[in-house]
Order: sequence, then C-alpha cells, then structure tokens
Amino acid sequence: MSWVEGGGGMTTTEDFDSFYRDTSRRLARYAYGLTGDPGDAQDLVQEAYARAWQRWRRLADYEDREAWLRLVVNRLATDRWRRLGIRRARAAAEPPPSPTPPPSENTVLLIRAMRTLPMAHRRALALHYLLDRSVAEIAHETGSSVGTVKSWLSRGRAGLAAVLDEDTPALAGNGRSHEATNGADDAH
Repeated sequence: MSWVEGGGGMTTTEDFDSFYRDTSRRLARYAYGLTGDPGDAQDLVQEAYARAWQRWRRLADYEDREAWLRLVVNRLATDRWRRLGIRRARAAAEPPPSPTPPPSENTVLLIRAMRTLPMAHRRALALHYLLDRSVAEIAHETGSSVGTVKSWLSRGRAGLAAVLDEDTPALAGNGRSHEATNGADDAH
C-alpha cells in the first residue's frame, strides 16, 4: 500500500483510486454535456484527474472534491474553446467509443442544441439535469445567486426548446408546452 501525507493526515493512493471509480462516470457525463464531443470530454476528464492526482494532498482536505474536478473540467473546456475558437457549426458528436452504444437521435439533437447555448446556460443545464444538482448547489458551485441560476436554467430551456423545435418539425407542430398540457387532458 502506498501512502501520501496530506494536510488532514495520511491518505492512500487507494483513496484516489476509489475517488476515481466513484466519480469518473459522472464527470465524463458532465464533460460530454459541456462539449458534445466524446473525445474532447475524455481528454478533459483525463486532464482533470491528472491535475487532481498532482494536488491530491491538498484535495484530501476539500469538502467537495468532485466539485473541484467539475470546475477544472469547466475551465479546461473554456480554455480549449478559446484556443480553437468557438465552432458551433461542427457536425454532431462522433459516437462514443465502444462498448458504449451510440447516442440516440434525441441525444444527438440535444447535444447539438446545447452547443448553441451560452456557456453559463449550458453549464447550469448540465449540472441540473445530468448530475441532478439542485439550484442551490449550482449557485454555490458557480458562486452565483439562486436567482441567476434559475434565470440560466429558464433561458437555457427556452433556448433548447427553440432550437429543438426548429430541428424537429413534428414536435414543433404540437404547439403546447409540457406545462400547458399538465392536467389539461385530465379535464376531458
């Protein structure tokens, strides 16, 4: 067993391995939600864990190490987009590597729509819907107010609805939102 001395006592490399096993799938989903590209997402996650390993002694004392990882992924993604320029016109993401099944048509449409949103809206939607974070948790993690997060989510959903209505004419013809139909059919 290998030991690493941390500020809060001794911690093992097995702790890091366990942390990786417990968080890597969620972090990969989050990164994929941000980038829409499985290769880019995998690169961001790999770099985030490499940085976490380098700082494992300091991270041992963090209350929410996974939030730190998401912040690193977010910053790495932002840096990458700055370097490459924002390429929103790229084709839909390649299918994820095997053995994961390829994304459904709905997933591809959703990721394509997510790419049209501002980063703040995209991040809030990914945290809320892909990682099941509450509005308060997102506000805490992003350093924003609850009202701002609610605005990001609302505007993000509206942006997605507009883009998805354009991409899926059959759905656009429906004309009623989920809220508008809630209970409306029960009265008939």
